[in-house]
Amino acid sequence: MSDFEFTTSSGERIPVFINVRRGVRNITLRPRAGKNRQIDITRPWLASNASAMRFVEQKRRWLERFFQNAPVRSQLKSGDWFVFLDRQVQVIHDTTIRANRFILNDNGTYTLFVGGDEGMIENRVRMFIKSELLKQIKELVRKAPREFWPRRICLRDTTSRWGSCSTTGTISFSWRLAMAPFDVMRYVVMHELAHMKHMDHSPEFWATVRELYGFGVERAKMWLNKNGAGLHQYL
Repeated sequence: MSDFEFTTSSGERIPVFINVRRGVRNITLRPRAGKNRQIDITRPWLASNASAMRFVEQKRRWLERFFQNAPVRSQLKSGDWFVFLDRQVQVIHDTTIRANRFILNDNGTYTLFVGGDEGMIENRVRMFIKSELLKQIKELVRKAPREFWPRRICLRDTTSRWGSCSTTGTISFSWRLAMAPFDVMRYVVMHELAHMKHMDHSPEFWATVRELYGFGVERAKMWLNKNGAGLHQYL
């Protein structure tokens, strides 16, 4: 249980968890709208909890918008449909199989058969999506000039950013990008690859993104800003 709460204008009370860390210089916050709606804060050791909560209030408009746009999470059940990597997929629970089966249907849709315990449906679907997304990302990276290749690629479950690039050459992506249109996911990949050369958002950086992505960068960026919260509906 949290010691603090953020109350939205609609009356929803969202728990706030404050983590104190030595070595950090600034207060950072991360709203979460997945299984549990909450706000995680990291503050320096010398800052107070009161200053952290004042920072939350300073970000009220952004937080209100984030939680308002974030969909109420729906549990994925056998028979449900969802979209990933531009594919319309129906998940079917089949207790007679041990490994997932992914089948292309005659009408162009797909069926993902998952086995095991019924309570593990979401976990099995999640792991399958992550595996497929990682394959696609690696394929996109291989098509980029070698000078942009990262040392490591990993997937995370983040709510406040879709990708990141570290100075050590590791690029990370939210696995929920699999539920975005393919070209939107490709935009985030090219965005992070551009950071391999430019660790900022300078004009040179954006020129590199456009060079890697081609026409349509702004359209992909606008789609993500407008519809990104909906990618957290399932799983």
